[in-house]
Amino acid sequence: MSVKSWFLLQYKPNSHRVALRNLQRQGFETFLPTKDTSKRKSSKFVQQPKPLFPGYMFVAFERDRGSWRQIKSTIGVSRLVSFDGQPRELPMDLVSGLILRCDATGKILPPTQLSAGDKVQVLSGPFANFIATVENIDERHRIWVLMDFMGRGTRMQVQLKQLKNLT
Repeated sequence: MSVKSWFLLQYKPNSHRVALRNLQRQGFETFLPTKDTSKRKSSKFVQQPKPLFPGYMFVAFERDRGSWRQIKSTIGVSRLVSFDGQPRELPMDLVSGLILRCDATGKILPPTQLSAGDKVQVLSGPFANFIATVENIDERHRIWVLMDFMGRGTRMQVQLKQLKNLT
C-alpha cells in the first residue's frame, strides 16, 4: 500500500480557484495557504485573502498510482513541478508545518500569539532593545505594553511586528 505524498503544483495565472475546485472534484487533496491583504475599495479598505505563494499550491496523491498524469490536464493547472520528468515529493514536515500554521480555511495565522503578562523585547523604533511587559491587547488588536523608562512605568502602544516574545 502506498502512502500519499505532497507535491508542488503551478496553476495558471489567476486560476487558483478553478484549479482548486477541479482537483477536489477529481478526489485530490489540496492545500492552498492564504494571507489577508488590504485593498482599497471605494473609500474603504477591505481584507481580501490572497495565496501565500502566488502561482503555486500543494496537492497530495499516491505517486505509484500514476494519477499525477491527470493533474497536468486539469483545467486551471499549468504543471506539476518536476525534475527529470518526474514530480518530486516535498518533505512531509514542510507541508505539515505550514498546515499547522493555518486555520481551517487555509489562512495563515500570526507566528506568535501574545497575552497579557508576557515579557517582550521591542525590536524597532526609539525604544529598540528595551524589555517590556504586555499589559493589554484590545479588540482592535492594538498591543499596550508597560516599560520601565527612566525609573518610571510607561505605557505605550506598539505593533506586533515590533515585538519579540521572550516568554
